[in-house]
Amino acid sequence: MSIGRGRSLREVVEAGEKSFSFEFFPPKDEAGEAQLWDAVRALEPYRPTFVSVTYGAGGSSRGTTVRVTRRIAQETSMLPMAHLTCVGHTRAELEAVLDEYAAAGVHHVMALRGDPEGGPRADWTPTEGGLTYATELVELVAARGEFRIGVAAFPERHPASPSLDHDADVLAAKARAGAEFAVTQMFFRAEDYVSLVERVRARGVDLPILPGIMPILNLAAIRRQGELIGTDVPEEVVSRIAAHEGDAVSMRAEGIALAAELCQDLLDAGAPGLHFYTLNRSKATLEIFEKLDVSP
Repeated sequence: MSIGRGRSLREVVEAGEKSFSFEFFPPKDEAGEAQLWDAVRALEPYRPTFVSVTYGAGGSSRGTTVRVTRRIAQETSMLPMAHLTCVGHTRAELEAVLDEYAAAGVHHVMALRGDPEGGPRADWTPTEGGLTYATELVELVAARGEFRIGVAAFPERHPASPSLDHDADVLAAKARAGAEFAVTQMFFRAEDYVSLVERVRARGVDLPILPGIMPILNLAAIRRQGELIGTDVPEEVVSRIAAHEGDAVSMRAEGIALAAELCQDLLDAGAPGLHFYTLNRSKATLEIFEKLDVSP
C-alpha cells in the first residue's frame, strides 16, 4: 500500500503491511528515458510503498532527478522519494533543492552523505559552507517539517567506517535526528542484515530497516561493485553462479534464484519488506516476485 505525504513507512510497518519498493536512476539519454518509463509502468501494478530516484555525484543529475520525481508524482499512482546528498552543495543549495522537490509535489527524501568524486573509499572533503555528515543533512531536512526522511544503512562495514558498531551508532544518530526508516546497501547474507538490526535495536532505536536487494546477473560486475562499496560476495554465491560460466541464460537464472532465496530468508527473519535496486529494468524484479508468489 502506498504511503501518502502524511503517512510514514513506520506506520505502514506498524499496520502489519510488507513494504515493496524500487530504486531508479536518472536516465542519461532518450533511450534511457524510454527504458526507465517501461520499468515504471511494469512495476506500478505492484503498488510499491515508494520508488526512489537517485541523485548524481555532486548533484550532477539534479535537474533530471527533480524532473523524474515530479513526473512520477504527477503521472503515476506511485509515491516518489528523491535522493539528496551532501556532495558538492552548500547549505543554501541543499535548501534550494528541497524547495524544488516541495514545489514538484515530492515530500519524501532519502538523505545521504553521498560518495566523494573518487568513490566511497576516497577521502571525504566537505564543501565549503556545506555539510560533513548525513546526520546533519537529516537535521536540515527535518527542520523544515514538510518531508518524510529515509537514510542509508550498511549490513557490512561502510568503507570509511572503523567498525560495524560505529555504523550502528551512526544509524541510531540519524534516527534520532529525524529519519523515519533506512534502506540498506546491497548484501548477500541474511545474517548480515539480522545482525545490523540487532545492533541498532540494542541502541534503543526501532526505525524500520529495509534490506536492499541487487540480483547477481553478471558476476564480474557485481564483484566490482562489491569491492567499491565494501560488500562481500560470499564464496558459496560465487560457486553457484560460476557453475554456469559460459551459459548466460542459466547464470542469470541462478542469480535470480539466489536473490529470491535471500528475499525469502529476510522476510522469514522479520524484515519489514524489500527494496529492489532495479537498474531501471523491471524483468529481474518481476522474476523474483514470481518466485516469492507476489502478484499485482
